[in-house]
Amino acid sequence: MDSTTVADLSEDELIASFVPLLPRGRHTLVPTGDDAAVIAAPDGRFCVSTDVLVQDLHFRLEWGDGADVGWRAAAQNLSDVAAMGAEPTSMVVSLVLPPTTSVAWVHDLSRGFAELCGPLGVGVDGGDLSAGTQLVIAVTVHGDLGGRDPVLRSGARPGDVVAHAGVLGHAAAGMALLASGRRGGADDGLIAAFLRPRPALAAGPAAADAGATAMMDVSDGLLRDASRMARRSGVVLDLEPLERSVPGDLERLRDAAARMETDAAGWALTGGEDHGMLATFPVGTALPEPFRPLGTVRAADGDHPAGSVLVGGTPPDVTSMGWDHFRR
Repeated sequence: MDSTTVADLSEDELIASFVPLLPRGRHTLVPTGDDAAVIAAPDGRFCVSTDVLVQDLHFRLEWGDGADVGWRAAAQNLSDVAAMGAEPTSMVVSLVLPPTTSVAWVHDLSRGFAELCGPLGVGVDGGDLSAGTQLVIAVTVHGDLGGRDPVLRSGARPGDVVAHAGVLGHAAAGMALLASGRRGGADDGLIAAFLRPRPALAAGPAAADAGATAMMDVSDGLLRDASRMARRSGVVLDLEPLERSVPGDLERLRDAAARMETDAAGWALTGGEDHGMLATFPVGTALPEPFRPLGTVRAADGDHPAGSVLVGGTPPDVTSMGWDHFRR
């Protein structure tokens, strides 16, 4: 195995070794190599979002390879612009690399970005490199609205249908399995859901075209992100019991949950990083695939103030609403 580390190369040599592995996007006019890339914005507007992955907080080197980390970093950023109703077009990536990082790992990271972004026509069009004591990957992504109005978190109205596209709880189960050292057999699919989530990217623009009133990516758990939407919209989101709304997800999680001595519904309600789309639609709207109804939007009242999330009409019985970077 090649033992070359990034400390064995100059910055220019390292960049020259991995840039050919990165995809050029359909909107890229000037790719990496100059002081800035140039990206076409046919709509005249663009969506932009940024996210950071930190070693041992968001990923662990022993859990997967560099390609898995590149895929995850791309997926969570692509999902953010899709949740606005935009089609992702381009991203820039900045890396903080300890000098002991192998060049092969950086190449694998680049391949992970390319495996997800390339087929979508999304370019990886530049970024920055720095040395540091811990691996950090910072991604900024751009998206084209294609003439659509952006779908905000603040548009949900009483009477709207709450819907979701994607899976719930699979990535949380996969992370729990990895942390416990379990691998193999039936667990591999859930572990893959954590290492390489598959966000419902096409569902974002489809929801915007169908008249979605509010939308967001579910990255920190269904309950926490639903509460953010409810708070921004000044409403209450009342979700159906998961046994009725997402029985397939619960069935997929139950065996692993039993072996881990935990609750499958807890993973589905509070587990993040599946990067599904949570949206609200006017009643009577034909939900675009693969959205499925989860509940309804209610007006806030004295018992349930704006920002509340209910499950079956009552506050959920959970110890945590989901992921929070600063409060555990």
